[in-house]
Amino acid sequence: MPRETPVHVVSELAKRGYNADREAVTLLAKAPDPDAALERAVETAPDDVLRLTTDHVESAIADASECDPASQPTADSPEDSPATPTVSSGAAGGQSEEPAPGAPAETEGSHPPSASGVTDTGTGRSPNPPVVHGDMTGESTGTGTYDDFVAVFRDRYERLAGQLRGRVNHRPTDTVDRMAGGEDVAIVGMVSDVRSTSGGHWLVELEDTNGVFPCLVMKDRDVADAVQELLFDEVIAVEGTLSDDGEIVFVDAIHFPDVPRTHQPSTADRHVQAALISDVHVGSQEFLADAWNRFADWLHTDEAERVEYLLIAGDMVEGVGVYPDQDEELDIVDIYDQYEQFNEHLKAVPGDLEIVMIPGNHDAVRLAEPQPAFDAELREIMAAHDARIVSNPATVTIEGVTVLMYHGVSLDEVIAELPDDAASYENPHQAMYQLLRKRHVAPQFGGHTRLAPEEEDHLVIDEVPDVFHAGHVHKLGYGQYHNVLTVNSGCWQSQTAFQESVNLDPDPGFAPIVDLDTLDLTLRKFV
Repeated sequence: MPRETPVHVVSELAKRGYNADREAVTLLAKAPDPDAALERAVETAPDDVLRLTTDHVESAIADASECDPASQPTADSPEDSPATPTVSSGAAGGQSEEPAPGAPAETEGSHPPSASGVTDTGTGRSPNPPVVHGDMTGESTGTGTYDDFVAVFRDRYERLAGQLRGRVNHRPTDTVDRMAGGEDVAIVGMVSDVRSTSGGHWLVELEDTNGVFPCLVMKDRDVADAVQELLFDEVIAVEGTLSDDGEIVFVDAIHFPDVPRTHQPSTADRHVQAALISDVHVGSQEFLADAWNRFADWLHTDEAERVEYLLIAGDMVEGVGVYPDQDEELDIVDIYDQYEQFNEHLKAVPGDLEIVMIPGNHDAVRLAEPQPAFDAELREIMAAHDARIVSNPATVTIEGVTVLMYHGVSLDEVIAELPDDAASYENPHQAMYQLLRKRHVAPQFGGHTRLAPEEEDHLVIDEVPDVFHAGHVHKLGYGQYHNVLTVNSGCWQSQTAFQESVNLDPDPGFAPIVDLDTLDLTLRKFV
């Protein structure tokens, strides 16, 4: 092996078609003769085993040592060796591998020194493994009944209204209905209708748990611009004055749940990085295997030694029957074979990466959101590196930094409904800003985004994330919204015939790398 580090142990195992427990990788890396120990572990592995256990590796190391006289203790060598450290993704010494041919240079962002001054101790996979919140896998309660729909909308309203009531002197609609004309009033409600009047003004109907009330936004008021960015079923607050007859509210201000402008994101206390990718689409004729291999090779270099996390925001495979005539663009026609091949590509990345994956609309899970994680059969197929496989959406905390992961199907609807300067495919991060503003990843019900009725609305953004990561639209976009780093990470698939027919020009082969200690972003391109 070029150097005796856990990264290269994992690489050598992957070449032989094996994975291993974290402790097993550490034992191999620290063995007196790692080459012999690895070969012995592979040779003695049972035929039907793809993951080497710690017990098996300990036995293999002992056998290899017995066969090597040089490894036996002498009068000058202590029998008790130092305690073995756990696996690290950083290089603990030795010469680094040369980057793969065509490895890209930085195109944006920076890699500043660690703000905390904490150095790489070589103590393994992240000392703080990912903590996942909001994984609804196995928690689905909806059966599609009327009561389920009532429950999910009531839950949405109560949670988002709770974020707005502290900002306005809210009154329920039935109370407003009994108030005298001319009084100042505020309502928190769900948008049930938006329409223009004959005079060019806007009539917005707001619904709460007590009724519906009409609110008029005059076209010459500054607040009229906000009406252009409303979606059905989102929760807002309005302030204004009742008409003389008390039948309508003349709106002076519109408030969204929104991310506070004063939001201060959390950061890691050491210099550590996460790679954010999505839309791999293995199985498509347009899957960019060479670009993926360059990315995987780069992750094994010293330049990527601080990358300890890989977050994949859905669409691992191309799927089957997702769009018209898709079968004509498939390289692998069986869905299970697609996942087998994806797993092979996943083996190429360092085994000491902490990997978190959520499904997307091309994956073999239900289309209605929230999407539970993959079933047991697919989890077993995608067993490489013990990836954490959770629902879409989900929030993962890494090194104290919270990352909201959402595949992004609702972005199509947001882009279609809102003005181009508010949301577009060329700037997908701006459409993600709208979701943060509305504090919901799929606000509009009944459109193209399939939503499952549940007792709880799992799509509400209760807590403000530090990073918002999405995909789906195959376009690269990134920016800051009220100090929330917002990234749409592109794809690993070149333009398909279907995408060409809808005029979508993808941004393939990018891997945004986030410095978790500063939330600076570096773009790596592998095509």
